[in-house]
Amino acid sequence: MNSVVETITVRPEDGAGRLDRWFRRHYPTLGHGRLEKLLRTGQVRVDGKRARAGDAITPGQAIRVPPLAEPSTPPPARRVRPQDEELLRRLVLYRDASAIVLNKPAGLAVQGGTKTGRHVDGLLDTLRFDSGERPRLVHRLDKDTSGVLLIARHAAAAASFTRAFREKTTRKTYWAAVIGMPKLPQGRIDLALAKRVGAGGERVQADDEDGKSAVTYYRVMDHVGDRAGWLALLPVTGRTHQLRAHCAALGTPIIGDGKYGGSAAHLAGVVAGSGLHLHARSLQIPSPEGGTLRVTAPLPPHMRETWDLLGFASDLVDPFAELESPV
Repeated sequence: MNSVVETITVRPEDGAGRLDRWFRRHYPTLGHGRLEKLLRTGQVRVDGKRARAGDAITPGQAIRVPPLAEPSTPPPARRVRPQDEELLRRLVLYRDASAIVLNKPAGLAVQGGTKTGRHVDGLLDTLRFDSGERPRLVHRLDKDTSGVLLIARHAAAAASFTRAFREKTTRKTYWAAVIGMPKLPQGRIDLALAKRVGAGGERVQADDEDGKSAVTYYRVMDHVGDRAGWLALLPVTGRTHQLRAHCAALGTPIIGDGKYGGSAAHLAGVVAGSGLHLHARSLQIPSPEGGTLRVTAPLPPHMRETWDLLGFASDLVDPFAELESPV
């Protein structure tokens, strides 16, 4: 690592992303705790201003890096168990020179955290294929949500995809099985959400004063009377647990979502504990290879069983096709 203060400009090939991930890539032996201390004491700055680990950075910004005693070495490929390597490769829905798309199963975390040792980010070395670069996450899904997860194969692709998400030139459609029926068969949910941390962990709740804007379009695709419904959901924003909180706010909690629906989130005939019935069904995003990348993920087993139980069809056209720009 450096022995003097340096000011380093974020390169185009670094792409856009979080500040802590930039340090992790360029200074892999710098621990997160030490980075946090450097940030708290103002020794690391971005464009001359104090910064936080999760701040977004983009090419062209200047990062002040204080003296760091340890030598810099390229991050080695992480050891991946054969069974995990086989699992991840089976999940690949699509691959080209810039992108890999997985059909993430419910229960597999995207990133690590407290008591989370096995996650997609920790297994990405197994998806290098013929590339010398380690693939990069460009968005997330909740641990209990299944479906389309996009991964960039190199830094330039990560920058392109991150820009598309930031500029909202993407279209992500989710499917959910819910308890009950909304009052209207389609609509727009505009309900600001704020994070709260309690005994049950992190959750969000409606908060018009301190919450962040959260917007979701929904459409009822099918239903069984007033007992249960199948919703297609199109989030415009990407807040934590947004779709789960918005469905609960409609009075139609997602099946299996005890966190936001409590005991009301269970349906007779659906095995209790079978899992959250929320699936990232499809993604459309501008591709660095040209044109638009379109990928659809089949339903996971627990949702397929519920679809069969309730008699829902699944081969339907894009329910939001008429919304050229949902923003």
